[in-house]
Amino acid sequence: MKYSILIVVLVTTLFSFSQTYNTEMSVSKSELEHTSYEKDSTANALVIYDYGNSFVNKKTFWLNVEVKQKIKILRPEGIDRGEFEIKLYKNKSTEEKIDDIKGITYNLKNGKIVKSQLTEKAIFREENEHYTLVKFVLPNVKVGSVITVSYEKRSRFMYKFHPWYFQGQDPVLYSEYNASIPGNYIYHIKLVGSIPFDTFENDLVKNCLETGGGASADCGVSKYVMKNIPAYKSEDYTTTSLNYTSRVEYELSVFNGFDGRVDKITKTWKDADHELKADADFGKQLSKKSIAKDVLPESITSIEDQLEKTKAIHQFVVNNYTWNGKSERYDVSVKNLLKEKAGSVFEINLLLENLLANEGITVFPVLMSTRGNGFATKIYPVLSDFNHVIIKAIIDDKSYYLDATDKYHAFGELPFRTLNQYGRLIDFDEGSYWEDIVVKDFSSRTHRIELSSFTDDEFQGTLQSRYSGYHSHLPKRQYDESNLSYFENKINNYDEIIIEDHKIIDFDKSKPNFTEKLEIAIEPEFIGNKIYLNPFLIKFFDENPFKLQERTYPIDFGYKDIYNYSMQINLDENLKVLEFPEMVNYSLPNQAGNVIYNSELKDNSLIIFFKVKFNLPIYSPEYYPYLKLFMDKVVELQNNSVIVLEKQ
Repeated sequence: MKYSILIVVLVTTLFSFSQTYNTEMSVSKSELEHTSYEKDSTANALVIYDYGNSFVNKKTFWLNVEVKQKIKILRPEGIDRGEFEIKLYKNKSTEEKIDDIKGITYNLKNGKIVKSQLTEKAIFREENEHYTLVKFVLPNVKVGSVITVSYEKRSRFMYKFHPWYFQGQDPVLYSEYNASIPGNYIYHIKLVGSIPFDTFENDLVKNCLETGGGASADCGVSKYVMKNIPAYKSEDYTTTSLNYTSRVEYELSVFNGFDGRVDKITKTWKDADHELKADADFGKQLSKKSIAKDVLPESITSIEDQLEKTKAIHQFVVNNYTWNGKSERYDVSVKNLLKEKAGSVFEINLLLENLLANEGITVFPVLMSTRGNGFATKIYPVLSDFNHVIIKAIIDDKSYYLDATDKYHAFGELPFRTLNQYGRLIDFDEGSYWEDIVVKDFSSRTHRIELSSFTDDEFQGTLQSRYSGYHSHLPKRQYDESNLSYFENKINNYDEIIIEDHKIIDFDKSKPNFTEKLEIAIEPEFIGNKIYLNPFLIKFFDENPFKLQERTYPIDFGYKDIYNYSMQINLDENLKVLEFPEMVNYSLPNQAGNVIYNSELKDNSLIIFFKVKFNLPIYSPEYYPYLKLFMDKVVELQNNSVIVLEKQ
């Protein structure tokens, strides 16, 4: 057998194996008495034992999957772990089966172990045309309970060998998966996640399957074991959990029948390219001169500079065609888009490709999987992974990534949902290849406050806010789509500021910036003649977004970030500075980011300057404890900074 295996391994801290729990199906009194899990004090439940065994039955040739689980309930929020749902898939010719469902709830009562058995009457089935949903709830589950569940599934659907999730919403002490695969089934095996195996063994069993005609197959037997697996806990600044949850998956590549038949299931990228080229919803929609003929006005086609022409064509598509919210790669018709003026991601961006190609611009479509859709599989083609397309234009040896589905994005800016590390560039002449998608420019948010006068115990001044790159998209949209209420919303957003006037300085939907200026007043806090003022009238982060004890997946901002804040207080004979914040310069390892905080008296003004900079769009999990401390520092500076002035 040949296995194609992708292993993603990052350095991670291994916890010592807990001695409190017994990793087998029997339940002890000490397990029932225990009330917490020392490695994760926030855990709602703990999976003590998780076991799976998949093999092909020698007599029936069905795929059998044995599952066993033992779970400790630690908190009220974990009681629902006693509720189970199992999907049994079916089609017109066959359906999956489930046998021997067993469930027991163990509790302590007066110092003795009491068992509550799952009964057959408590098992329910819900049917639809695609699957049967088997549902059951174990009896008497409460905080402190230990529950055990076991069952066996049988399936004829060998194209998807049973996957195994080692990681889930709860920490796991021990997870073991065994897979016995006959040699006539060749699978791509994909290992996802950053947690290394404690055991990873492969063996060969001769003649594991035999037919009546004398044919036989050997079996490749694999054993995977992980111990002390942290829970996957979702947190901000990430993509979908499917990108990082530790698991093993199988995709059938080739089936060799005992009769000599060979079915090639998974294609190569060369095969996939041919399929895409002939696809009526993709290849047939590309570079059709007839589709793009006479669409562009002469004012655009007459532009000689290729970059300026490309920008004009991109803006023409943005202005004249509306995305309908659909991203599916089927029922694609650029012709219908031209007629209806609204269409899917594929229709709009493939029209852009047509128009650019017609004008002699070198362009390629790049198939993408969005952040919420997960990473596209790299080790073999899975065309269903892709739910978006962008266009790469090459002008004077420089690359530009284009998307025309959002009118608030500037030329060369991709939708945030597409910032998912890479895509597949489709080149029908030279062959497709993976293309890294990286946002090189920083996006920024800047607030400049100048308090120019102090009269009647009130500061007057201005607040100028400038947003660039990805930070500009939301304010541009909010201002453009709710122009009349934008000022009122701005008033409600700032608790510490009285807004007296508002002016938009820089607004163009097609440009990467948005700037506004406010005339403001501030009523500071007085204690006697002393004025106490937190200079951060606007905070970038109200609290630290990083709260986990441990994070095993990357911190994915999508783009590089800069936050700037400054305040200038013009002093006169009525004010004297008694106290102002000290200088802070704090950096992440390897200069991956820094926060600078400075204050100085200069020319009868007090100037406060604050800057937070993230130099990477994505940080590996090893940075997490440093980012956590970094953000603690940022939040502390914003919340606890004080300027003390004395009224003369």
